[in-house]
Amino acid sequence: MTTPSLALPSRPALARLLLAVLFLFVAGFAAAEAPPQKTQVPGYYRLMLGNFEITALYDGAIDLDETTLKNISVRDRQRLFARQFLQGPKVQTVVNAYLVNTGSRLILIDAGAAGLFGPSLGRVVDNLRAAGYQPEQVDTVLLTHLHGDHVNGLVSPDGGRVFANAEVWSAQADNDFWLSEAVAAKAPADFRAFFKMSRDAAAPYLAAGKWKTFSSDRELLPGVASVDTRGHTPGHASYLITSGGERLLVLGDLVHNHAVQFARPEVSFEFDNDPQQAVHARKRIFERAAKEKLMVAGMHLPFPGIGHVRKEKQGYAWVPAEFTPLKAP
Repeated sequence: MTTPSLALPSRPALARLLLAVLFLFVAGFAAAEAPPQKTQVPGYYRLMLGNFEITALYDGAIDLDETTLKNISVRDRQRLFARQFLQGPKVQTVVNAYLVNTGSRLILIDAGAAGLFGPSLGRVVDNLRAAGYQPEQVDTVLLTHLHGDHVNGLVSPDGGRVFANAEVWSAQADNDFWLSEAVAAKAPADFRAFFKMSRDAAAPYLAAGKWKTFSSDRELLPGVASVDTRGHTPGHASYLITSGGERLLVLGDLVHNHAVQFARPEVSFEFDNDPQQAVHARKRIFERAAKEKLMVAGMHLPFPGIGHVRKEKQGYAWVPAEFTPLKAP
């Protein structure tokens, strides 16, 4: 009686068998549940400007009606939106702030909206902490202007100073307008709430002797100079930051919609105090930024709102900065 022999698979067949087992093993891992995280990264972005550390802080975003853009036809507005894959009637508009660490000072440019314009805004302090800083470390706050979405973040819900150790700087012309009860009394009734926001934001700093003003173009701190860009408000200011031969111009509210106002800088915004002057300031600064190849940052440009302005045959173009890792110390 002979014992039947056990036939072994050939080498090619064995290889195919092993590959099949490996595939099933890997597929088992691939099929494992991975619940969506449903969270976003913290809203800050950092870069070096010479020896200064610049941190963009995201306050949030709101949807503004496209009709807030003035002096442009519906057809042209929609055409410019379509070029950026945007669609009205509501367009997302972000609110940014910028933190400048000079090594000896920690300067915050604008403070965001806090909670007074709804729950989608008010994240400056949270993102400042996420970026490694505390509000009490800020020693200077520079305000581009006194609209609520730039100053409401100065105060806590109980009216206290969020930046307890900071001096706050505002252009004199904005002070004279927004903090004046006499001016507010002459404003339309539905507009007076905006004056109250400004006065409420300034009140605890004024009481503590921490509210300062400046006039015209001047160096406020080493490496930080104000640039007169009045129009959006009577004292609207931009800020030129300079370190190690590098420059960044913080525009403030010279731009509210990147899809439209770079290509058509003559387009004004519904809340411009002096639309003609605001357009003049935008054209002047765009021309300078393009000619001098300035890096710029804007409070309502898509986060982090940092990039360059390029001259086109007609108008200008927004060129966002690329993500750049910081060099190891």
